[in-house]
Amino acid sequence: MVTRARVSPCPPLGLLPVAERRAVLIPFSLLPHSPHARCLDHPWRRVKSCKSSLLQRTHKTHCGCSICSGVKNSALDILNASKAIQSGGKARTYATPVEAPQTEYAFEVAASNLRYGEGVTREVGMDFANQKARKVGVFTDATVSKLLPMKMAIESLEAANVPYEVYDKIRVEPNQNSWQAAVDFAKQHDFSHFLAVGGGSVIDTCLSQARMCRVKVANLFVCHPEAELLDFVNAPVGKGKPINKSLRPLIAVPTTAGTGSETTGTAIFDYSPLSAKTGIANRALRPLLGIVDPLNTDSCPRAVHISSGLDVLFHALESWTAISYLDRLPRPSNPLLRPAYQGRNPVSDVFSEWALRQTVKYLPRVAADGSDKEAKSSMLLASTFAGIGFGNAGVHLCHGISYPISGLNYSKGRYQHPGYEVDHPIVPHGISVALTGPAVFNFTAPSSPDRHRQAAEIFNEFQPDGIDTKRIKDEDVGMLLHDRIARFLVGLDVPRGLNAVGYQSKDVHELVLGTLPQRRVLDLARTCLFHSGSILQSLSQRLTDHLHFATAGFTGNEGKEELGRIIEQAMSF
Repeated sequence: MVTRARVSPCPPLGLLPVAERRAVLIPFSLLPHSPHARCLDHPWRRVKSCKSSLLQRTHKTHCGCSICSGVKNSALDILNASKAIQSGGKARTYATPVEAPQTEYAFEVAASNLRYGEGVTREVGMDFANQKARKVGVFTDATVSKLLPMKMAIESLEAANVPYEVYDKIRVEPNQNSWQAAVDFAKQHDFSHFLAVGGGSVIDTCLSQARMCRVKVANLFVCHPEAELLDFVNAPVGKGKPINKSLRPLIAVPTTAGTGSETTGTAIFDYSPLSAKTGIANRALRPLLGIVDPLNTDSCPRAVHISSGLDVLFHALESWTAISYLDRLPRPSNPLLRPAYQGRNPVSDVFSEWALRQTVKYLPRVAADGSDKEAKSSMLLASTFAGIGFGNAGVHLCHGISYPISGLNYSKGRYQHPGYEVDHPIVPHGISVALTGPAVFNFTAPSSPDRHRQAAEIFNEFQPDGIDTKRIKDEDVGMLLHDRIARFLVGLDVPRGLNAVGYQSKDVHELVLGTLPQRRVLDLARTCLFHSGSILQSLSQRLTDHLHFATAGFTGNEGKEELGRIIEQAMSF
């Protein structure tokens, strides 16, 4: 049973029956080591030493650990604020600021316009002409610049007499320096429109240009000359400033079936100082139009097909198993502040489940036969569907942990994935996400066994193992899904865990530290706590202890240990 507060300001935990033991889903954002954990003397003051981290999978009745205490303390904050409101405080509506963290009551669905069909890339010139484009900035990478998708796009622009300039220096896995170089190029030419041709790295980099080049102004730096590259990057790595101006039109032409960047408002890059990935997540970044052309994946190498397809797989799995939007905290004080990643909802579920099923069915076929036209077209659509799903619901642990996996590998030069012709060490994004997949879903399954059971059954539909999924006990669903994901990955020649790409147990601590800043995705993971009827009675007596532990970083250490266990399990599968 999940206890929720929607319209009433009553706290979720305050509604718990006092005589009955309940399983309560707790978003990471409610934990004491989250930025939403508050001190007693000022409910909106942050405990500076606390960091986002993970929750233990199961806690016993009367558990006295600092994590459980923190959850109870957060509930006390909400109770006190609720009493103040109910005893004569100013009545509020949904559009007014909240007096205490409250769960969300609404979700939004945002996606780009999409055009699907063989050869539709040849229409982009007419699209820009119809928009009366003054000058188009065409962004791609050195490899794609020589391939058919780029050829079709340029021929289309020239046929429509649309002026353009090409930037072909996008990195396969962009970092802050390559982003800045592309920004400088965009500023130099003052483009009125943008065209991105390539994989997610190209589209995300072009997204960053559109982000910085606003309608009615030359670009963000002309309008805000004091702005820096990290101003709009997700906190805590960047400043997380809101984007509240319209962007210049961007048309995205994906050449891989993976990132779903043609539908999302997310742009990711390697931030070298932290040896981790971070980025920007805002609906304003969404392309105006996504061109989904099956012809554009024909030249994609097998290794890229597999890595990109694994990104689709885990976009679908993570958004399917994310917290519900009704469980997310805090409710925004203004719709503008509602995040792009909101938690799963009935609409995202439709897209995520369909994408998961298509990927499990068709990705092995693409890996086995690069000429399988049906399989490649189906994977391209699955990528787009997954993009709509996770672009609104969000991803969680697999992606959060993947960022330091890729970043640390690049900085330490450990691993070069076969099939990628690049001049630097690389664990491709899809591979880095997949490496922890079995361990992650073994961890999250107790929070929502039914959803994890459904995911396990989808794998069984196309790769049956003789086990009746319906007869598996709830407590065993996690290991069942672990085994089925692992078997699927092995069949695609994916490295069998972190050991296979050069990581060892001694690296766990560094990987944990690189994961903790990924708050926007960690907060979307589902976890499970068990509480007894003594929860409300014990709130006040535990409050002082919690503040002492939180200030000392104790709760952060417990979270690090749990995250470390997941990473340790992911060393091999």
